[in-house]
Amino acid sequence: MIEIIPNWHPAFVHFPIAFATASVFFAAIGKLFRAQPWAQQCLVFGRWMLWASALSACVAAVFGWFAYNSVKHDDAGHLAMTIHRNWALAALGALVLLAVWAVRSWRSAAIPSNGMLILLIAAWLLVVSAAWHGGEVVYRHGLGVMALPTPEEPDHSHEHVDHPHDANADSKTPNAKDAGSPAKKAGHTHAPGTPPHQD
Repeated sequence: MIEIIPNWHPAFVHFPIAFATASVFFAAIGKLFRAQPWAQQCLVFGRWMLWASALSACVAAVFGWFAYNSVKHDDAGHLAMTIHRNWALAALGALVLLAVWAVRSWRSAAIPSNGMLILLIAAWLLVVSAAWHGGEVVYRHGLGVMALPTPEEPDHSHEHVDHPHDANADSKTPNAKDAGSPAKKAGHTHAPGTPPHQD
């Protein structure tokens, strides 16, 4: 199997988020505009997205369990991972139950009830909460990353600073032409258009 560093969980975890969001959107549109001829297509697409979210959540949960038991962490990181795991399992259970329920409504070609839509939104909120806590695990506690960047100095700037070496700049800034400069005392000359060097 191709190795993905640090594990396969991040490669699958975004699919249930996207599918669940699409399911809520199309189910709500199909119900609100059920009098329109295209509303039925929205409901069908919403059910397919729900089934896709439940299936992809199962796959993400499997690799998430592997990550939970293999990623190096400290006590704070373990607590963050546990919170993320609990929210993710709750979201997984809700998506699977709603997916089974959607099979029944699909067979009867019925418009989702208000209760079904509310539960679907609740399941989506569980997915969003699990995703939020997953981001906390990585970006706040640094778990699952191979290396952290070195903190920069407080006064560090990414702006490019030009160092002109033309004649005008030489007349305004001290350089090797100054009588008292170390370069002149040492006998060094600085050709125009080339940066000065240090001994």
